[in-house]
This record gives sequence, C-alpha cells and structure tokens, in this order.
Amino acid sequence: LIFGSWLALHIYAVAFFEVSATTAPLVPILFLLLCWLSVGLFIIAHDAMHGSLVPGWPRVSGFIGGLMLFVYAGFGWRKLRDAHIDHHKYSGTTRDPDFDADHPTAFWPWYFTFLKRYFGVMPTIYVFAVTWSYILLFKFDPVNVVILYGGPAIISSLQLFYFGTFLPHRHESEAGFADRHNARTSPYGVFASLFSCFHFGYHHEHHISPYVPWWGLPARHRAGQEAVNR
Repeated sequence: LIFGSWLALHIYAVAFFEVSATTAPLVPILFLLLCWLSVGLFIIAHDAMHGSLVPGWPRVSGFIGGLMLFVYAGFGWRKLRDAHIDHHKYSGTTRDPDFDADHPTAFWPWYFTFLKRYFGVMPTIYVFAVTWSYILLFKFDPVNVVILYGGPAIISSLQLFYFGTFLPHRHESEAGFADRHNARTSPYGVFASLFSCFHFGYHHEHHISPYVPWWGLPARHRAGQEAVNR
C-alpha cells in the first residue's frame, strides 16, 4: 500500500501534474505526501532489516527491502542492513554508525556526518541518473522534477534523521537514557507519531523489541506504559 501509493503519486506528480497559478495550492499537498511516503519506503526497508516484514522468509524480506532502498535513493541493501545492525549493537557509542560522538547534541553537524557515511558514490550516481533521465529522455518539466522529486527526497532524509535518529539518540544535559539502548521515546500521540515518521518516535520500544514492525510500536508503547502504571 505504501509503495503503490508512493509510485502512483510520484508518477502523477512528475509526469502529469501541471504546475501553474491555478494548481499552486496543490503543490505543497503533493510535496508533503511524497515526503511522507518516501519516509515510508525507508521504514519498509527497515522492517526488512529486522525480519518483521515477511517473517520466516529472510530472502523475500531482503529482496523487498533492497528494492525499497534502491528506489528511495539507490542505496545498497547489505551496507545499510549491516550498519543498522551495528547501530543496535553499539547504539549511542563511537562504534554506532548512526551516531556522531563529536556532535552528540548538534543537529546540522550530525546530519552532515550521517550523509557522508551513507550517501556515497552509487546513491549520487543514481539520483543524477534519475533526474537527468526524467528531464532529457522523458521530457518531464524540470520544475516538476526539482520540486516534486528532488524536494521530497531531500526533506524526507531530514525527516527520517530528525525523528528517527536525532531526537531519540540526542544527548541532553537534563535527562539521560533509561538503559544501555541509549534511546528515548518522543512524547507524541499516535497520530503525530504516524505522520512524523511512521511511529519511529517510539524509539526506545523499537530498540527493546526490534522484531516489532512499525505498525505494532504504538501497542508496544501502550503495553509498556500500562506495566509502569500498575
């Protein structure tokens, strides 16, 4: 459903939608939906990394997860999967590939470190190839390509990083971490959690139970709170 929605909206926005004064109010709506669905592609791949996408079928999970990562930005499956497993093993330490020990509280330096580690040669080639193929081969309007393909791709990476890495793992002087996972849960309701990052804000629960798929994290969060309140 997520992939199909993203694909249909992406094709419509880049190939058929006409940006004009009349349609201008629809542009931010399309933009935000494409950002959110792009985040969803990554979350599908993330569940595949933990085996919760197609339980008991690791090769099927790997194939789907690899496809989502490739469509998202030309990322390689093995590299990101192995890095994510290390993130869980060494969360919030110098051996954590998602963590910036030199800037544990600074958003932009940490984000650029994050980009340097993951956005290498192949993703760069992929993005350029897709962009120029759309413009030169398919003759799509460059405005559509830049605003409704490039824009959501960039903003969704910020969205994933902010809600899924920076907020849960940022060091704070007034509050530490509950345990060795060095992760915290963001204090939103279920709908804000869904639309911010597909429940990735329930991050402490995810680190405790990485086998729980994204859509099961609100129930895992409620169960934990009920246990505390008893």
